[in-house]
Amino acid sequence: MSEAGGFITARPLIAASGGPPVDIPRDAAREAARRELSDPAYHQHDPSLLQRAVNKLWDWIGSLFDAASGGTPSGWLGLVVIVLVVLALIGALWWRLGTPQRAFTTSGAVFDDRPRSAAEHRTTAEAHAAAHRWTEAVQERMRAIVRSLEERALLDPRPGRTADEAAAEAGLPLPAHADRLRAAARSFDDVTYGGRTADEAAYLRLRDLDRDLERTKPALSDAAQGVAE
Repeated sequence: MSEAGGFITARPLIAASGGPPVDIPRDAAREAARRELSDPAYHQHDPSLLQRAVNKLWDWIGSLFDAASGGTPSGWLGLVVIVLVVLALIGALWWRLGTPQRAFTTSGAVFDDRPRSAAEHRTTAEAHAAAHRWTEAVQERMRAIVRSLEERALLDPRPGRTADEAAAEAGLPLPAHADRLRAAARSFDDVTYGGRTADEAAYLRLRDLDRDLERTKPALSDAAQGVAE
């Protein structure tokens, strides 16, 4: 093509009819080309709007990493240093503000509400178990065990007693069940203060222990044996 006098001269091959070449003005040629390229047939394989947006996002992320790796000392080594510094700052904030989860407490008081009888705790435990609320069922069954031991005078009623303390004290007059009492106390502490969830098996272990303790006679101390003789 050649440009002269404001016209773009098109000199295509002579048509089969042998006619002379046609000179087309520049503006008319531009408009004809625009109309031709606007044909949907030329764009049927173009990426969708969403795909173009995703591509631009990845290009932007890639440019950030390229700038970081190229603008820091030793290239990627500098980028690694930056990442480590960011992680150190996050760790410092975590240490300063503390974990967002509830802190683990090894043990706490067994009873935290109004005094209730062992029978009442057992009834509540069975209601929770029937609804498959095993965590609450374990808690109430442990309270039933401790309250029952208090009612039988095997434990002195004492506000603020922990499950571990109750198990250790009850293990003296009930040595055959000392290990099971300690395991029950651990289950209570795990679900009450450790954030764990109980299951049916855990509840059944405490229920069976409660029933066995009711049928067990306490072992007499040496002093009590001497008086009995």
